[in-house]
Amino acid sequence: MAGKKVLIVYAHQDPGSFNAALKKAAVEELSKQGCLVTVSDLYAMDFEPRTMKKDFMGPLSDPEHFNYALEAYQAYQQKALSPDIMAEQEKLLEADLVIFQFPLYWYSLPAILKGWMDRVFCQGFAFNFPKYFESGLLKGKRAVLSITTGGPANTYSKTGSRGDIRCYLWPIQHGTLHFCGFQILAPQISFAPDRVSQEEREGMVAAWVRRLAAIWEEAPIDCTAAWYFGQ
Repeated sequence: MAGKKVLIVYAHQDPGSFNAALKKAAVEELSKQGCLVTVSDLYAMDFEPRTMKKDFMGPLSDPEHFNYALEAYQAYQQKALSPDIMAEQEKLLEADLVIFQFPLYWYSLPAILKGWMDRVFCQGFAFNFPKYFESGLLKGKRAVLSITTGGPANTYSKTGSRGDIRCYLWPIQHGTLHFCGFQILAPQISFAPDRVSQEEREGMVAAWVRRLAAIWEEAPIDCTAAWYFGQ
């Protein structure tokens, strides 16, 4: 897949972490394929996760009653978003595939990654009305979550103590990424890497590399409620 462009949005503090190993393996495998790989290392970038007035370079439309979503929409139209937001949007526009690499925090995203989505996926750029879901403005791009968990696989099932992991992927995959038009690939979940042997961790990395070797041939999931709740 020479010439394909991949963006890896990476959210882990430690360059020696298992998440870092998965990110490194993805960069190496996809680069070997001839892909152009860009990494947004959010912690290394000191990316600002908070939505604030300083995200807008021009005057606010209603400074007395601050509505972030409305101001972001108008600022995008006027090319007046802050440079850090516009830089991430440019990376997204160029990408054919976006990989989100992160540890699961409280059944959800790390705050820095949630803030990246809050600030970058603004109306006008990622979606509009009625342009969302299949008509979302980022349609034609693919997205895949590569997640690490704290608990073993059997705890993330319908009968497990944490419940079916698909249920809490719904707001991330469907409510955010699919809403913006992405085609969603099945998540890559590395269960409890801190609780297994080095050999098992190496096996998890190898499995990710094998999958990436054929990632361009994968069909997206049927990103409907049935995939998350109907199994």
